[in-house]
Amino acid sequence: MAYTEIETADRSEIRAVQNERLQETVRNAYANVEFYREQMDELGVEPADIESVADVTKLPTTRKEDFRDQYPDGLFAVDHSEVRRIHASSGTTGKPKIVAYTEDDLAVWSEAMARSLACAGVEPDHLVQNAYGYGLFTGGAGLQQGAETLGAALLPIGGGQTEKQIEMMVDLGSDVLACTPSYSLYIAEKAEQLGHDPRDLPVSTVIFGAEPCTEPMREEIERRLDVTGIDLYGLSEIVGPGVAIECHEAQDGLHLWEDRFYPEVVNPDTGEPVEEGQEGELVITTLSKDALPVLRYRTGDMTTLNYDQCECGRTIVRMDNVTGRADDLLIVRGINLYPSQIEDVILEIDDVAPYYRIDLYERNNLDVIELTVEQDEDAQRDRDELQDVVFDRLDAVLAFTPDSLEIVEPGAIERTEVGKVKRVYDHR
Repeated sequence: MAYTEIETADRSEIRAVQNERLQETVRNAYANVEFYREQMDELGVEPADIESVADVTKLPTTRKEDFRDQYPDGLFAVDHSEVRRIHASSGTTGKPKIVAYTEDDLAVWSEAMARSLACAGVEPDHLVQNAYGYGLFTGGAGLQQGAETLGAALLPIGGGQTEKQIEMMVDLGSDVLACTPSYSLYIAEKAEQLGHDPRDLPVSTVIFGAEPCTEPMREEIERRLDVTGIDLYGLSEIVGPGVAIECHEAQDGLHLWEDRFYPEVVNPDTGEPVEEGQEGELVITTLSKDALPVLRYRTGDMTTLNYDQCECGRTIVRMDNVTGRADDLLIVRGINLYPSQIEDVILEIDDVAPYYRIDLYERNNLDVIELTVEQDEDAQRDRDELQDVVFDRLDAVLAFTPDSLEIVEPGAIERTEVGKVKRVYDHR
């Protein structure tokens, strides 16, 4: 059942809402953000030129570098006196991206996240165990706001404390676990070490986000924990978690709340829109943000958009699971690869655990790729045999073989209790 009427509205009704909100967003950005005013003036575009979303390509794009260049508050459209919350990215590659919210912005975020949880099948009588991090990261706060707005009970345990996570999950009967996909598998491993069968844990739904999750990893999560795995998508620069989510009925693409966040898909090299249904880089314009209106944000995430009505009854657009990042494209000996493609191949192989790492080097002016894959603890084949299988499968599917491949024993690849798992190490 839809949480709001707009989720099942006619496309013309959705478009009318988008047009009105886009016009207001552009007026706000032009009047109150010097960065956007200068960009639009340079392009010869005025707010009056934007009459509908058909005109959105006239607007300038925004990149993550712009957030850092305008650090800390150069993209704010309101005075600090109107700001009620500030979050930020980790800043691991430079200055963090600062994002701000007014009271109305927080209400929009709470509604978007409540809508997302309802789409995932969360009911008001459920207990949601929130294992996303709190603090400057938007994950923990976003999930909490959404659960409380929906009327569900929330266990705000945050990331880490895995033994405590399992203890409270069992003792309180948590219905829903929200965390990164890699952490849900870590919980399954730790539960086994503590003498629990992970499939007997009370959780029936895992809502995972904050890092990519391929279909083989989702299947592994569902198998190990006997749950329905739901993919959640969001970006701090846009609002945080709650931009898009899969419905529990179909699990066939993520419903993107396009009445709040207008999506485009463009060619990552040219920035030009691609044909409907073609893969490209996701670009999002906020439609309901006062403190931080964002025009045409280049997310870097590669996906497709599907406007067909979902079997759940929603007419709101669906984005495909992110297949990779435009800036994560690996060009190795003339072959274009995304790490997710490699993951797709290796995780479909029996006897392989869902843990791997890719190391990239440059030697003698050539790119070199080294792949480390973990053997499953119940593997029937030894590591030498499994190495041959992985080599052959990569060559058959991707026409690619790594320069070196090591199959390591179960548990050899580092796990993490907090934060996102790093899969690719570029030493070039």
